[in-house]
Amino acid sequence: MKAAVNVSRATNYTVHEMKAADGTAVREFVSPSGQVFGVAWSGPFQPDLKQVLGNYYDQVLAVAKNRRASHNAPISIQEPGLVVEMSGHMRYYTGRAYVPRMLPQGVQTTKIK
Repeated sequence: MKAAVNVSRATNYTVHEMKAADGTAVREFVSPSGQVFGVAWSGPFQPDLKQVLGNYYDQVLAVAKNRRASHNAPISIQEPGLVVEMSGHMRYYTGRAYVPRMLPQGVQTTKIK
């Protein structure tokens, strides 16, 4: 993703926000040990989910194909090892994904946005 990066710190994690020229923002939530435990995105275009989700992409793709009723229907995956929520329509997409077991102690899932 060719984007400007802004880093901000919270109590138990760091957020790396990348904003592309097209206005799409991707935020990586990074633990003190350097592990990405969550990602979130928003903007007029959906980011390259294969790049954003990394090794979890194939798992998300398989579950989403079985659950998605229409092209614009929201996707919510609540698996023990992965949570993904995506929705959007032309010119506005949003989503987030996180691995529950990787959340640093004291970090609420509501912070991943």
